[in-house]
Amino acid sequence: MSRVGKLPIPVGDKVKVNVGSNNLVTVQGPKGQLSLRVDPDINLEVEGGVLTVTRPTDQKRHRAMHGLYRALLYNMVTGVSEGYKRELEVIGVGFRAAEANGVLELALGYSHPIFFVPPKGVTVSVDTKRGKNTFIIVEGIDKHLVGQTAAKIRSLRPPEPYKGKGVRYTDESVRRKAGKTAAR
Repeated sequence: MSRVGKLPIPVGDKVKVNVGSNNLVTVQGPKGQLSLRVDPDINLEVEGGVLTVTRPTDQKRHRAMHGLYRALLYNMVTGVSEGYKRELEVIGVGFRAAEANGVLELALGYSHPIFFVPPKGVTVSVDTKRGKNTFIIVEGIDKHLVGQTAAKIRSLRPPEPYKGKGVRYTDESVRRKAGKTAAR
């Protein structure tokens, strides 16, 4: 039995889960609504505030789908009730980030500013009050979309190993390299 798949998903009292035809699961909560079409072989049951995911057989495909869909549904329930948040830190002399009208403007050492428009369902804000560095906060209810957006922003100027300049996650540690030494 899948260790992840057999765990029940607790559904809070503010969250409503609806399993429709063709295994279309709709999760509604205080932060919004998400839907996912689950594989028709996977069985879903909502009883007493608990969502249970079961599989019909022990085939390899069913075992793989069991844990996958349980994790995706758990992320949906957490997203509509609490939401997800990723923080990035902009480090470097002259590196800046500003947000205006939902568009993120980045100055990352290139000859031009970069304008980043976040996808629908994701909000991006900038915090300059904490210390000398600028922080970018990416928030939303879809865990995949929040992570993908944060990764896209980071990829615009990933941290380099010599001075550590660039855009990094706040919990990320960058391995620093020693620079060149003078020849004697």
